[in-house]
Amino acid sequence: MSASRSPNRSTEREPRGSSRRAYGFVILIAVLAALGFFVSALPAGFIRHFLPPNVGADDLSGSLWHGAAGKFTFAGRDGGAVEWRIYPASLLRLALKLDLHWLHRGFGAEAGAAIDRRGLELSAVHGGGPIEDLQDLGVARGWRGAAEIAMDRLGTDYARITAARGDIKVSGLSAAQVASGADLGSYVLHLGDGAVDANGAMTGQISDAGGPLRVQGTITISPQSHNGTLSATIQERAEMPESLRKEIENLAQLRGRDREGRIPVDLEFSF
Repeated sequence: MSASRSPNRSTEREPRGSSRRAYGFVILIAVLAALGFFVSALPAGFIRHFLPPNVGADDLSGSLWHGAAGKFTFAGRDGGAVEWRIYPASLLRLALKLDLHWLHRGFGAEAGAAIDRRGLELSAVHGGGPIEDLQDLGVARGWRGAAEIAMDRLGTDYARITAARGDIKVSGLSAAQVASGADLGSYVLHLGDGAVDANGAMTGQISDAGGPLRVQGTITISPQSHNGTLSATIQERAEMPESLRKEIENLAQLRGRDREGRIPVDLEFSF
C-alpha cells in the first residue's frame, strides 16, 4: 500500500510548488503595475522631494513619471528647462533612474541620469549650442562660438565634481577682448579616466581642431574656486587675421620660442 501511495504524493507536491511560484510571480507583477500606476498619477511637483537643497524647480507640468520644469535653478542661478522620463522600477531602490532633455536658451543636451542620496551621475551626454547662451552658468561675457558635448560620464556628489570622461569641442571661438574679435579657431578638450582629483578639479588635454593656431597642452579647471590654468604651446599657421598675428608676435617677444618655433604659454583665468 505504501509503495503505491508514494508516487501519488510526489506528483501532488510538484504542482503545488509550481503554483506557489506562479502565484508569487503574479503578485510581483501586480505590485510593479500598481507602482507604475501610482507614479504615473503623481503630479510633476512631487519631484521636488528628490532634489538636493541647492536645486529648485518651477513651472512644473506633466506627471512624476514624465514631466517638465520650465525653470531649474542651481545655487540661485538659472539652469534652464528640463524634461524627464522616469524608470519606475528604480524607485524600489529609493533612487531615480531617468532620461533627461535639457535646454538653456539655444543650448541643449540629452543624457541618462541616476540620482540618489549620494549624488547625481549622468551618462551618454550629447548636445551643444552657442557658448554665449551659457553666461548664466559661468561662461565669461564676450566669448562666442559653438560647443559640442560628447561625455561618457559626468558625476557629482552635490558638493563637487566626482567623475568626468569624454570630449568637448568648441568651434568658431572668438572674444571681443582678443585680437579685436578675430576667429581663434576650433579646439577639443579631452577628459580621460582619472581626469577628476579628490577636490573636484578637472584636468584634460587640449588641442586645436583647425584654425589659425596650432595648440597642444593641458588645462585644469576648478569649479569650486571658479578658476583654471592653461599650460600649452602655441604656433601660428600661415593664414591668420593680422590683428591676431600682432598679438602672437607680442606674446613671442615676452615668452620666447622653443626649437620648433612654438611659444610656451602658462595662463591663469577665472570663470
